[in-house]
Amino acid sequence: MSTVFVNENKKIFNFMKYNTEAGADAITFVDFAISIRYNHFKKECDRMKLTVLVDNHTYIDQYYLGEPAVSYYIEEGDSKLLFDMGYSDILISNANKMGILLEKIDTIILSHGHNDHARGLKFLKEEYDLSEKTLIAHPGCFDKKNYEGEDIGAPFSVEEISAMLRLKLSKEPVFITPRLVFLGEIPMKNDFEEIPSIGVVTKDGKSMPDSLTEDTALAYIGEQGLFIITGCSHRGICNIAEHAKQVCGVQKISGVLGGFHLFENNERLTRTKEYFKDQQIRYFYPCHCVSLKAKIEMGKDLNIGEVGVGMQIIL
Repeated sequence: MSTVFVNENKKIFNFMKYNTEAGADAITFVDFAISIRYNHFKKECDRMKLTVLVDNHTYIDQYYLGEPAVSYYIEEGDSKLLFDMGYSDILISNANKMGILLEKIDTIILSHGHNDHARGLKFLKEEYDLSEKTLIAHPGCFDKKNYEGEDIGAPFSVEEISAMLRLKLSKEPVFITPRLVFLGEIPMKNDFEEIPSIGVVTKDGKSMPDSLTEDTALAYIGEQGLFIITGCSHRGICNIAEHAKQVCGVQKISGVLGGFHLFENNERLTRTKEYFKDQQIRYFYPCHCVSLKAKIEMGKDLNIGEVGVGMQIIL
């Protein structure tokens, strides 16, 4: 933000210097400065702002808390929302340190039902009145999930969630604002992104391997193209990107932020890297469930940005 204001100040200075020499009235400079600052402020308000509240990593000299989980605070238009809620109560303490008022959010988006994305709801409920908030999620997000005897699912059932806040379950895309869309269920199109099931899910009293059909993401329609925001990309980040193009009717992808569930240097990683290289992606922020090995390999061909708690993106 300050860098942009510095650039605007330079414009004002150059305008004043040129017009002083031409004998212009000084009051013109004040009017011009106010005008350009107002237009800058209006333009900034029209842009999406994303702040990382929870991630595996923190930045040096920024004393927030980290955990292997995800939560992003997003402002888009008049909407203030949370994308995922992390594992513990650190999203609340981090938000407080950043001056973010979580009581002002109107919408919560859940990427999928794993507890490192959903368990933070337990602490939000204890701290805030959520009765007027809307939670948007795939219907499968609140199914019971188990991995090697451990409960790894969301902390509440659909019935408990419905009593807590306004619940909107959808397999279809949902436009939260005219430019920000919940992508709904992601079709599996790429053969290289087929992934093994993770644990067991219980649906209608029947247990089965969990293929995480509920896993989804957000897409923001910006001036430079689509910016995709993911939790873990269990359904495949390239599958998500292709679905976002179809839903939004935009073919250009400007950036991606989130977990990609990539750990090994294998065919899936290679073809994912090739996909985004072909897309000529400008902003590429792998985090959470992406190994250092995978980041190094992708960094050979892609301009990777470092992600940590407190990071802010303005698009």
